[in-house]
Amino acid sequence: MIMLVEDDFSIRDGLSYYLEQEGFKVKSFERGVDAVENFNDEVSLILLDINLPDIDGFEVFKRIKLIRDVPIIFLTAADLEISVLKGLDLGADDYITKPFRAKELVLRIKNVLKRYGKMSNIITYKNLKIDTSSAKVYKDEKEVFLTALEYKILLIFISNPNKVFTRESILSNIWDVSGDFVNDNTLTVYIKRIREKLDDVKDPKIIVTVRNIGYKLVQRLAKAEAYGPLCQGIKKPVNDLSRGCSVDDIVGVVAITAVQAK
Repeated sequence: MIMLVEDDFSIRDGLSYYLEQEGFKVKSFERGVDAVENFNDEVSLILLDINLPDIDGFEVFKRIKLIRDVPIIFLTAADLEISVLKGLDLGADDYITKPFRAKELVLRIKNVLKRYGKMSNIITYKNLKIDTSSAKVYKDEKEVFLTALEYKILLIFISNPNKVFTRESILSNIWDVSGDFVNDNTLTVYIKRIREKLDDVKDPKIIVTVRNIGYKLVQRLAKAEAYGPLCQGIKKPVNDLSRGCSVDDIVGVVAITAVQAK
């Protein structure tokens, strides 16, 4: 579990959600004292802001280290040499300057956890859990058996949410997984089997078809639904639907257009 200690609620909530989507379990705190009081053996890494409303991040660091050695990454509001040097001198494992890119922070977290030998092999997505160390897949905490090829296809999508893969690129990634020849038609069969085991064949919510292109794994950020493009500045509402849109996409855009027409 990652402990996030950050007084800015927008950063705290947004970062917590992003890390959870990356497969991490997160517990966040606004105040340093609360973080120290709730620190336990479940915590495998701490993201620690320096400027906190009660005690500063350096004091939190000292108190935590008296309890147990755990990797700590400092979050700094500015790239001030004195803060960076003080944090590193205390024994911090890394630091990152705000504003930062969430993907860069995730890479730093993974690198630190690898050094400590605590890197998780679990990938979570909605009600799915993939254990890459054992190549096992779970749906609603129940194991689902996938063939080697089905597992490989799922891993391609789960590792690249929202990225559209052409059928050709998928085939190029899986052709050597087994001795069997995989062509365009058999790929359709494998996608259908994955949907039967993990999703809804008639109205898929996980791996969706992008018509005339290929497939993608859908990831909604911040628990929001994405629609568009939506056009503005026109006398009457004119909106668009992308190729491969789902029934929910159509309903959503129709509802928005109806509201705009009032």
